[in-house]
Amino acid sequence: MQTRKPSGLVSRSGLLRLIGHAAIGVAMGLAFALILILIDPSGLATLVEHGGTQAITVFAGTLVLTFAIGATLTGAVFIMTEDD
Repeated sequence: MQTRKPSGLVSRSGLLRLIGHAAIGVAMGLAFALILILIDPSGLATLVEHGGTQAITVFAGTLVLTFAIGATLTGAVFIMTEDD
């Protein structure tokens, strides 16, 4: 009978790796938001500018949060499924 090994997320190193994935997601989301605002390939910056600084903050925050959640969930799946 095989014993069930604990998930990699339970340990301290698993939690630190998960935080690392979240930080990478935040950085990628912020970079993507800044690129979209500064380069303005689709006229998006014009729409965001009409809302003022609050609209820019909400736009960037939404992208950062979306990327961070996605990277964290992906990191959790990678940590749980990796073989030691």
